[in-house]
Amino acid sequence: MAKLKLTIACGDYDIVRPLIDGTLQAGGLDLVFLTDMGPRERHWRMGRKHEFDVCEENVAAYFMIRERGEPVTAIPVFLHRRFRHGFVFVNTKSGVKEAKDLNGKVIGGTNFQPAANIWMRGILEEYYGFDHRSVTWLVDRSEDISFTPPSGLRIKMKESGKTLSDMLADGDIPAMISPDLPRPFVQGDQRIARLFPDYHQVEAAYFKETGIFPIMHVTTIKQEVIEKYPWVTTNLVKAFEQAKQLAYKRVANPRMVPLAWVRKAVEEQKELLGPDPWSYGLSAANRKNLETVQRYCQQQGLIKAIKPLDQLFADTDLGDAAGTDEF
Repeated sequence: MAKLKLTIACGDYDIVRPLIDGTLQAGGLDLVFLTDMGPRERHWRMGRKHEFDVCEENVAAYFMIRERGEPVTAIPVFLHRRFRHGFVFVNTKSGVKEAKDLNGKVIGGTNFQPAANIWMRGILEEYYGFDHRSVTWLVDRSEDISFTPPSGLRIKMKESGKTLSDMLADGDIPAMISPDLPRPFVQGDQRIARLFPDYHQVEAAYFKETGIFPIMHVTTIKQEVIEKYPWVTTNLVKAFEQAKQLAYKRVANPRMVPLAWVRKAVEEQKELLGPDPWSYGLSAANRKNLETVQRYCQQQGLIKAIKPLDQLFADTDLGDAAGTDEF
């Protein structure tokens, strides 16, 4: 019997590599991985054109398109997570010393919808006295998912010929929240600093308090695939899980990763985040994670209503059947 062929657009992650290189096979599936595009292109092409059968997609974009009735469903596979306290940057002469100082300012940030920006706006608002509606958000590109900002939310397209990073360094804007590191900052420009210089400690404290390792992306599937082949969702989750477990074993081998203290890094991560930081499924921890970012999406005007997660994700829980067969 011929396998079902599916295109999968995602990042070239170690946790996916065993499926990409053929070390693992997904039951009944012939997976064609498309890893030659960045997140921006991938999200745009799936969000606006539905070009792929399966796609790693911005979690906020998924909530938005589902609210609009787009024919896609997600499986609880989260290929990209990242703490984001270290991605809030300020001009060192701006006078911005803490999050409250950002209120009423002009803040740069690619566009409004990146999951990284949504998470940090939400965290700053929930824990640091920040008011995202007091800010003018200066962006340099259109949104992945078209939307009309609600009343009171100010989003302005950049008119300067400078990049946002250069505007930040030159003091044209006092701050920037970005999914990426500003180029001058990477090059050592002392005019740019992190709002949280000790971001690693802050992020660790955030996890200890909340149990949240922020989910950036979900994995979406065209609804027509699920309706025709309902077994695909569970088989995909099983395959992604197996690939992730192989990646964990690989990274723990100091001969495989070109980092001098990789074993120590693995031990520190396990001690703080547990044995499976990139956990899949709708566990209590993942539900809290997704409910938090969905709440932030609503607060920031990207969606109107909160939906139960069981309506947004395919049921791929095997229950007792997931255990080892014994005779």
